[in-house]
Amino acid sequence: MSEAPAGKRPARAPLPLGRLLPLAVLLLGLVLFFVLGLGRYVSLDTLRDNRNALVQWVADAGFTAWLAYAGIYALIAAFSIPAGALATIVGGFLFGPVIGAGLAIVGATAGATVLFLAARYAFADYLRAKAGPAVRRMEQGFNENALSYLLFLRLIPVFPFFLVNLAPAFLGVRLGTYVVATAIGIVPGTVVYALVGDGLGAVLDAGRRLDAGIIFQPRFLAPIVGLALLALLPIAYKKLRRR
Repeated sequence: MSEAPAGKRPARAPLPLGRLLPLAVLLLGLVLFFVLGLGRYVSLDTLRDNRNALVQWVADAGFTAWLAYAGIYALIAAFSIPAGALATIVGGFLFGPVIGAGLAIVGATAGATVLFLAARYAFADYLRAKAGPAVRRMEQGFNENALSYLLFLRLIPVFPFFLVNLAPAFLGVRLGTYVVATAIGIVPGTVVYALVGDGLGAVLDAGRRLDAGIIFQPRFLAPIVGLALLALLPIAYKKLRRR
C-alpha cells in the first residue's frame, strides 16, 4: 500500500451531502415556521380564543387526542420551535397535570431523539475524524459521566433545549443514555408547567396574564437546581476517589 508523501497529510473525505438531508429537513421546518409567521398562533391568546373548542375536541377524541398532542409536541421538539413551555402548559390545561406532563415528556423525548439522531448521522463521524487530541479528551471525559452531565444540563432550565439535543450527538453519547437522561431530566420543569396549565382556566376567566417564566421563581427554581447538583454528585465522588 502506498504511503502519503512526507510532509503531506492524507486527504480527508468530504462530508457526504446525503447525510445532511435529515438535519436539513428539520432546519427547513424551523425556517418555514418563522417565514410563514406561524408563531402568531403559538400564544395564550390563541388558546383563550379556542379553549372551548379544544376542550370539547379532547372530550370527544379521547385517546386520539393524547396521541395527537404527543405527536405535535414531538414535532415542536424535533424542529426546535421555541414553544415547549407553552405546549406543556396547554397539556396541563387540556389533560390535567398528570396526563399532561406524561404526554409532554413522551413527546419532548421523542422529538429530541429525532434531532439527536439527525445531528449524529450528519456530523458525528465527520467531526470525530477532524477532532484533535483536546476534543477527544473532552469527549472521553464527558462520556465517562454522560448520564450525570446530561441530567444536569436537562434539569437546569437556562440551557436551550435544542442545544442540549445537539451537543451530545457531537460528543458520541450513546442513544440509550441520551433518551434516559432526557426523559428523566425534563420531569421537574415539565411538572411545574403542567401544574400551571392545570390552573390556567381560572387565570383566563379572571382576565389575567400568565407569566411563562414562572419556573424561574425561587420556589420552583431552587429545588430544580438542587436536583441538578445532585446529578453531579457521582462525578464529584469519582474525582475524590481518584485523588
